[in-house]
Amino acid sequence: MTVPVFRFAPSSNGALHLGHAYSALLNHSMARAAGGRFLLRIEDIDIIRCTPEREAQIFRDLEWLGLEWEEPVRRQSDHFDDYAQALERLVDADIVYPSFMSRGEMRAYIADAEAQGTPWPRDPDGAPLFPPVDKERPNSERRRRMEKGEPFAWRLDMEAALAHVAAPFFWEETGGGPKGETGRIAARPDAWGDVVLARKEVPTSYHLAVVVDDALQGITHVVRGRDLFHATAVHRLLQELLGLPVPRYHHHALILGEDGRKLSKSRGDTGIDALRAAGATPGDIARMVGLDLSR
Repeated sequence: MTVPVFRFAPSSNGALHLGHAYSALLNHSMARAAGGRFLLRIEDIDIIRCTPEREAQIFRDLEWLGLEWEEPVRRQSDHFDDYAQALERLVDADIVYPSFMSRGEMRAYIADAEAQGTPWPRDPDGAPLFPPVDKERPNSERRRRMEKGEPFAWRLDMEAALAHVAAPFFWEETGGGPKGETGRIAARPDAWGDVVLARKEVPTSYHLAVVVDDALQGITHVVRGRDLFHATAVHRLLQELLGLPVPRYHHHALILGEDGRKLSKSRGDTGIDALRAAGATPGDIARMVGLDLSR
């Protein structure tokens, strides 16, 4: 019988807030209820903004909340080779390409296209899809620009990637999407266009790292915020391309601020350390996020 494995995977680029507390406590309680394991992973591929001091604060906050996790903690910055190997497989399969278009060039290209009267397509988060300019460059130009040391990103050729897998493919959802979707969810990664999988200076992105990490750590249950519900389609595609196991997914509701928006790390008034300093107890935090941990 497979032992369920859950994980909480914060980024060490800022302090934890109430939304993080909810996700961590929910993962921990679900793992205990299932007789499973609870892992902590530090997502620190942003080596500029992620610092040891912020990581230490995460540990202090989670310990104060009463959580216990297995050691050692996986830090993404220690495992860039794992992501580079996965990326190399996708490069060898000719389903990624180097993209040289800067954000400014992309905005200008899309603005010019929309000035012609046609709205530019957007992804599920509302961001414009990447233009086809870099995909259409000849290989000789790509090699020349890479040899010159120009900055670039590795993008997934969505059309080529989908041609490599058997469609349709799905995931099992036990939480709920934005419209309450549960059960067998059809993955539609094409809605995201050619997503970034890595950059010249960092051999991974969130999308690639998270599926590699979950596979290597044997994660069976991914419990995370509903804001990542649609992104699961991209993760399922990468799992299909790389032959990785597929966890069950549970996307939980988000903890919102008084303005109705998703909490961010810049909101110091919702930070766990600030609430603790103001006299809150771990039980207070659980009640504030709507969890009853007494059962």
